Amino acid sequence: MQKKFEIMHENQNNWQRIESVVKWANMTTNYFARYIGLSRGENLYQIKRGHNGISRKLGERIVQHFPQIDLLWLLTGRGQMFVSGSEDRGAQIPFFNADVEKSIRGVELLSPDGYVVLPMGDDADCALYYYGRAMGDTLPAGTLVFLKESDVESVIPGGMYVVVTRKIVTLRQLHLEAGAQSVRLTASCGAGFDEMVVKNKDIQKIYRVKAHLIVD
Repeated sequence: MQKKFEIMHENQNNWQRIESVVKWANMTTNYFARYIGLSRGENLYQIKRGHNGISRKLGERIVQHFPQIDLLWLLTGRGQMFVSGSEDRGAQIPFFNADVEKSIRGVELLSPDGYVVLPMGDDADCALYYYGRAMGDTLPAGTLVFLKESDVESVIPGGMYVVVTRKIVTLRQLHLEAGAQSVRLTASCGAGFDEMVVKNKDIQKIYRVKAHLIVD
């Protein structure tokens, strides 16, 4: 009975370490699984249920994508979570060398072209280029934008968001309409860009622009 308890406790600790890395990386479990190259999140959920431990192969896969994490700690719980001096670097953000308005739909199916470590963007899911003109000098064409998936209920009025519907994908400033059943999309550069009103129920996905980097 004591042996069984020890195994259960060890399995719980295994999941706690995985969960710590997932939360630190600001990802969902399923997104984290895809990010490190697993075909599905079930591999991680088996650890959560106590059916599997953390294999060395899985540990090395995680550390390959997150070199800040100490492999010994991940596999055994001994030592510290972070490699000495690396904890302040921030999470690695998947970078896609693509136009955000053309590629954000289905971005989870794409392979990153690289990774960006940026302290002010460590709460982002991905980074892509914005090549539009609607945001004027606020976001000049060629700006790298760092996005975090959100929802309509969490919209900050006046904030910049990428809105995905069946008909459009666009980056605009968002404003809540009266009654909160729709949002109004506006451009920073008003000339030639009409306002749009989109019903909440028509929004398939929404991403907040958490940070941006103007690339000269």
